[in-house]
Order: sequence, then structure tokens, then C-alpha cells
Amino acid sequence: MNGLWNQIDLFWSWLTASSQWHGADGIPHRLVQHLYYSGVSLLAAAVIGLALGLLIGHTGRGGFLAITLANFARAIPTFGLILFIVVIEYSITPVLIALVALAVPPILVNTYEGVRGVDADAKDAARGMGMTGWGVLWHAELPMALPLILLGLRTSAIQVVATATIAAYPGFGGLGRYIIDGLARNDYQLVIGGTVLVVLLALIVQFVFAALRRVVISPGLLGSARSS
Repeated sequence: MNGLWNQIDLFWSWLTASSQWHGADGIPHRLVQHLYYSGVSLLAAAVIGLALGLLIGHTGRGGFLAITLANFARAIPTFGLILFIVVIEYSITPVLIALVALAVPPILVNTYEGVRGVDADAKDAARGMGMTGWGVLWHAELPMALPLILLGLRTSAIQVVATATIAAYPGFGGLGRYIIDGLARNDYQLVIGGTVLVVLLALIVQFVFAALRRVVISPGLLGSARSS
């Protein structure tokens, strides 16, 4: 118990030091970098995953291949992928590519499963109202698949926020800079500070998606959202 309080004390003294809030190595600057890496990667992954998931879920074509490729992408070590591409091109691009590859599978799989799982009677009712195929997708399938889609987005967002720390290993910024630099200097306080900030950011992302779920999902679908 004393060890835990010592770690909390180390983190608090590090967090409240004025030097941590100014300059290129300050928390605001590192946080903005981390959010940039995470935000760009998640946005690109959402565009790819949602588009493919909605398309194959609605048409029923290519589902097996898409899920197989998504599961294969999950098996690719993100850290190894970053180092491999960095050797070819030293820029932030490899980090973003690796984070996108990490984030696409949960979004794609959940979107596909959500659309394919929509009750056939609901689809028939939508068609009976004169909706076209895309009308059925946007007005019937998409709203009913939303709980699973948000789950996929939430999973990807948390994974990306946590994994973006490895951007610091090849020499880039973000909150992972504190962890990498702390390990290199044997500075335990710096490692704790960076680790806690990443955990707190992941928790904030979790709370944001929980709030978003309550706002965008209709009350009739909240039961299935909770079960996810």
C-alpha cells in the first residue's frame, strides 16, 4: 500500500511541477501530439472501416474475405510494422499507417456484423414503404446497427490512444515520449507520469463514447448497446 501511495506522490509532484506545462517537452505539447496521431489514425480507420463494413454488410458480398483480412491485420504486430516502415521512410507516416491498420479491423467487423444482424422483417418493412436499397441501409440498417458500430469505434479509439505511445520509440512525440525517455534515463517518475497520462486519456475516451452512445442511440436500442 505504501508503494502505491509513493507512486501517486511521485506522479502528483511531477504533474504539478511548473516545468511540465511549458515548452516542447511540456504536457500540453505532448498531449496535442498524441491526440493528433490518434485522431488522424482513427478518422482514416473510420472512413475505411465504416465504408467497407456498410457496403459488404448491406450487399452480403465479400464478407468472408473482409473478415479474414481484418483478422489477419489484427495479427500484425504494430510495433514491428512501424519499425519496418521507418527503415524505409523516416517520418510520422509509418506510425499513422500502423495505427490505422490496428484500428480498422474492430470498426470493419462490428459494422459488418451490425448491418448483417438487422432483423429481416425490419428490412422488408422498409422496402414495403418504397425505400430503395440504399434507403434501407441509411434509414433501417444503419440506425439498428449503431450499437455495434459505436462499440467498434470505441474499441479502436482506446487501442489507438494506448498504442500511439510507441510513436516515441523511433523518435517522434506524444505522451509516449515520457515513457521512452524515462526508461532511457532510469527516471522512474517520468515513466509513471507518462503511463498515468495515457491511462487517463484512454479512460476519457471510454467516457466520451459512453456519453455519445446515450445521445445517438434510440432508447429502444439501448438494451443491446448495454449488452455490448
